[in-house]
Amino acid sequence: MPVAYEVAAALGAPLDVFLVRKLGVPGREELAMGAIASGGVTVLNDDVVRGLGIAPEAIQQVAEQEGRELLRREQAYRQGRPFPEVAGKVVIVVDDGLATGSSMRAALEALRKLAPERVVVAVPAAPESTCRELAALADEVVCATTPSPFFAVGASYWDFTQTTDEEVRDLLRAEPGARSAARSAPGPTEVAVIRAEAAPVQDGTPADQELFDLVGDAHLVLIGEASHGTAEFYAARADMTRRLIEERGFCAVAAEADWPDAYRVNRYVRGRGDDVTAEEALRGFERFPAWMWRNAPVLEFAGWLREHNDRSGRDDRAKAGFYGLDLYSLYRSVHEVIAYLDRVDPAAAARARERYACFDHFSADDAQVYGFAAAFGAGEPCEREVVEQLADFQRHALEYARRDGLMAEDELFYAEWNLRDRHMADSLDALAGHLGRQRQEPAKIVVWAHNSHVGDAGATETAARGEFSIGQLVRERHPGDCRLVGFTTYTGTVTAADDWEGPAERKRVRPALPDSVEELLHEVGEKEFLLRFDTALRSADALRSARLERAIGVVYRPQTERQSHYMRARLADQFDAVIHVDETRAVEPLERTARWEEGEVPETYPFAV
Repeated sequence: MPVAYEVAAALGAPLDVFLVRKLGVPGREELAMGAIASGGVTVLNDDVVRGLGIAPEAIQQVAEQEGRELLRREQAYRQGRPFPEVAGKVVIVVDDGLATGSSMRAALEALRKLAPERVVVAVPAAPESTCRELAALADEVVCATTPSPFFAVGASYWDFTQTTDEEVRDLLRAEPGARSAARSAPGPTEVAVIRAEAAPVQDGTPADQELFDLVGDAHLVLIGEASHGTAEFYAARADMTRRLIEERGFCAVAAEADWPDAYRVNRYVRGRGDDVTAEEALRGFERFPAWMWRNAPVLEFAGWLREHNDRSGRDDRAKAGFYGLDLYSLYRSVHEVIAYLDRVDPAAAARARERYACFDHFSADDAQVYGFAAAFGAGEPCEREVVEQLADFQRHALEYARRDGLMAEDELFYAEWNLRDRHMADSLDALAGHLGRQRQEPAKIVVWAHNSHVGDAGATETAARGEFSIGQLVRERHPGDCRLVGFTTYTGTVTAADDWEGPAERKRVRPALPDSVEELLHEVGEKEFLLRFDTALRSADALRSARLERAIGVVYRPQTERQSHYMRARLADQFDAVIHVDETRAVEPLERTARWEEGEVPETYPFAV
């Protein structure tokens, strides 16, 4: 009913309720032998009735029982209103979602007996196979989303609490047509509301007081990026981090980076390593995509952090560090991968156990101490073994999936996303605990990662696929003690590859799609601005509706942009604040390849050819 009310309000159409009660087989009530529907229509599944030899008396008994419940609900909901006349009319049948579609099939058969001109099925979520089957029974089927894999209807909702009888009555008493007219009445547009509440930023960075008010007393500040190759995102994130280190006592950056590579930078910035310059310290980032961390803004930040720490003298507790979040993930991921291989390829599992034996004598606690207290040098051969094992697993992922069936593909997906995010969140907690013990006070840490990790996945359509994120886990574990900050852009250039492990290129970012949050923010007409959802309350309301949102990783494929780079999200629930930079430029890699240089856009773009 809540979904149907929104449809009726949008169309200015009358709203009513059409009830269906399943007729369960006696003793096996979960199996439907038919259904009874509003208007006194009974539909039987002849195959089930004949196959199980169900007597007419048994059918009548169940039908009478369910009929009484249907009548009770009819009376409770309609309160004396007559059943609507549907003969010769277009009827839109709305459900909150479908799994097998059995109740909808019963409703369609019952409605057909009432002679409507046309029947349209409209649901927010259903398996693609169910939508195809219903297309043979309805004149039109509208499935707004077809999640794959489809777990349950409730997984497609941010709020799937039970609708009460009173709520149904309230919706039926309301006038959707009147609400539709009210919606069209003159008033401030979403663009006007956002323009009025937007706070200024300079080169993507808020003024100090705005930033400090946003952060408050939080110990964990997660700052994202809408791509892994945008200069403004890296530079603004570094600027904000500098201010938090200098003025608010933050003591570490925890990056979406491999632990050993980041730890080499950590040794440098704390004056402990052999590297003489920041550029040398960044040479540990050799694996694809090296430009994520070997780029101009990170180079500048590493140099600044070394100077800041040098000014702190010999007091190590006053120095800020630079850490990756993936060593603990490597340790844990290998265990998860081998548990999976035990089922699909025991021989490969045995080889993996032998290969990662150097890690096997560590407990989880030991891995944390080893990772966060040591310089990692003694562990590099072991780390290489673990990385090689995970790389081998990824190379054979498709083969394992085909061997184990469709659900294996889902499990592989979890291994490559969910395990990683959970382990990075675990690593963040372990790092915070370690630094807190060192400093004898709770540690304050800034996290640098992609929007898709930093944002709360529970506010995006990926939650329906079972995904979660670091931001979501941090909110759950540290309520009120964290801030999630995202970035968006409308167009520009980006450093990215065509394919995984491909060369870095400078690519043109297409203008954002219609119905996207980026297009809405572009229409505000400002070069850059900040929205804090704790203070920009009307903007937060506007941005709680699900819109398309773009995410560019290290691969950017403009040709398939809608499928490859967009998802639906509720921006105001996904982040605590968002910084929009309307036109952005590609981050400059420390190694400017010929392919990257060729992507240079003329200064007079788009007028030059």
